Amino acid sequence: GPHPAGEDSFSLYPTVSDLQEEGKSAINSPMSPALVDVHPEDTQLEENEERTMIDPTSREDPKFKELVKVLQQWINDVLAEERIIVKQLEEDLYDGQVLQKLLEKLANCKLNVAEVTQSEIGQKQKLQTVLEAVHDLLRPHGWPLRWTVDSIHRKNLVAILHLLVSLAMHFRAPIRLPEHVTVQVVVVRKREGLLHSSHISEELTTTTEGLPMNPAVLHVLAERDAFDTLFDHAPDKLNLVKKSLITFVNKHLNKLNLEVNDLETQFADGVYLVLLLGLLEDYFVPLHNFYLTPDSSDQKVHNVSFAFELMLDAGLKKPKARPEDVVNLDLKSTLRVLYHLFTKYKEVE
Repeated sequence: GPHPAGEDSFSLYPTVSDLQEEGKSAINSPMSPALVDVHPEDTQLEENEERTMIDPTSREDPKFKELVKVLQQWINDVLAEERIIVKQLEEDLYDGQVLQKLLEKLANCKLNVAEVTQSEIGQKQKLQTVLEAVHDLLRPHGWPLRWTVDSIHRKNLVAILHLLVSLAMHFRAPIRLPEHVTVQVVVVRKREGLLHSSHISEELTTTTEGLPMNPAVLHVLAERDAFDTLFDHAPDKLNLVKKSLITFVNKHLNKLNLEVNDLETQFADGVYLVLLLGLLEDYFVPLHNFYLTPDSSDQKVHNVSFAFELMLDAGLKKPKARPEDVVNLDLKSTLRVLYHLFTKYKEVE
């Protein structure tokens, strides 16, 4: 019959890991409803603490299984070169190791974390670092963050799926997420020494029309970028970015005895921009292709547009800024263009 909701029903089992095995097999076999209400770890619940788990019937739902499968394949595709193969999301992602590699690959960054951490504290610190980096990416878009260091470390699959769905959408993963995936979650809470359970529905994906997936919304989100964030939230960091860009452009312009000290104005007529591209790509730009001493706004726009064409020729994407914005001394646009060059050519001597 069903276990009583007290501690002693578990005193038969000698160790916690036996308990967890017992709990797992119970959770994975939908035929034993008795254990749905009591989760192995719940014997260690503090007063008023709660744990959540996915209702076994939800786990068997084809759309849920499809979501798990698609996300798992996506991670394995992204990490193929790293020789990492994820077989079970909650077992493979809870300690932050794979999540770190995934984020580094997707965001093309390096996180400052210890390589391998066996201790729980070490794992949680790693997770904390990884999740802070994720939040910095997602926060400007106002997406709800439905996971925490603890929920992921506790192998809470719902939290892990929320995180992966958000990452897949943010990085425009080339995958098709099944729409309207909802799971039933059992919440177990300890009150006055007794365990109480309740069911809630958690929506893991909406439709393509739903907020984060809506192309119009995505377009606006994509329009906002790191520079919007810098201008709005981190003016102090903006100066660091300016400094590194000035260092970068001068390293090259100095070869022509040119020097830039003011990004806002000195690229506005397009001359330095054109010369810089010639230096970076190592060719001489014929003087008849642009105005070396432009005296009208039209000539300046011609120069900047010509520089943009040279970028396309060099295999760069078209800058997000418009030539007119650069000519009109719009700092954000100028920085975007220079940063675009910086990311491709920062190693060039």
